[in-house]
Amino acid sequence: ASPRERARLQAPAPAGCVAPVLALSAAAQGGGLANLAIGGLIQCAEAASLGMPFEVWKTRMGRFRNESTFEALANVYKHGGGIGAFWKGTGPKMVESASKGAVLMYAKESANTALLATGMNSTTAGLVAGAFGGCCQTVVISPMTFLVTGAVTGDQSVTTTQRIKNVYAKHGLRGFYPGGTAIAFRQATNWASRQGFTEAVRVRFKLFFHGSEDAKLTKAQEVGAGVVGGTLACWNHPFEVARIEMQARADQGQKSLNMIQVFRQVVAEYGVAGLFKGVVPRVCLGVWQTLFMVTGAKLVKEQLTEAGVLK
Repeated sequence: ASPRERARLQAPAPAGCVAPVLALSAAAQGGGLANLAIGGLIQCAEAASLGMPFEVWKTRMGRFRNESTFEALANVYKHGGGIGAFWKGTGPKMVESASKGAVLMYAKESANTALLATGMNSTTAGLVAGAFGGCCQTVVISPMTFLVTGAVTGDQSVTTTQRIKNVYAKHGLRGFYPGGTAIAFRQATNWASRQGFTEAVRVRFKLFFHGSEDAKLTKAQEVGAGVVGGTLACWNHPFEVARIEMQARADQGQKSLNMIQVFRQVVAEYGVAGLFKGVVPRVCLGVWQTLFMVTGAKLVKEQLTEAGVLK
């Protein structure tokens, strides 16, 4: 390099560049293989336990909107072949959970650490980081939710392997991404809301129970914040109804509709209330996922840090 070029490279960075550089450094510490592993394992545990039954129940209600909440619950059991019906599509769901959990934790925690390093408050950082992590999940979620939706609402005699072969033969990889727009909106608002609302509630809890924003919450209080945050985050349920309808139509070879067309059709047939069909199991699922992926992730990382496993 020329003397002028060397001088330029050795010159101190302008003041305006310091915050982004610190943020990137913090992001490198906030992400990493630990978050990939923690995210994948926690999300699999969430899905394998009560996550799958809530998902199946919610998916049936989103598609068969004429059924009441408990009628749909009974029909899953009745038409799906017993208690095992609530874990229909577990194979692809485990692949989805491992991948989306890893992607979410890496992206969300990296962004959150970076944003906090710039001086942003925890609630705003949680909203932005959650939205970023949710958007990143869309690539891995779409194919798997499509297969789960097909398993729950489509031909029960078709196995997941057969469904994959049929879709790929007809449409290639593109065939696994119907409803991608609705999923992107759902995931971005999902985790922005879950992370952001939970952080906001945590701050209120600290002030209410301990009188200081710097106080440490008990584990029970952390869980309580997660329950409230997960419940409030279900305001975006119309995106989920649109996602289910778009994917079910694709699985059954019906005419495709975009997200706005689905909204219009549902409102015309069932009124605005139709956009919130399945919100009860969705609230249950939202709380369950928030407890694992927001509250649980925080507690796991704290324990690992105290044990010296994480820095």
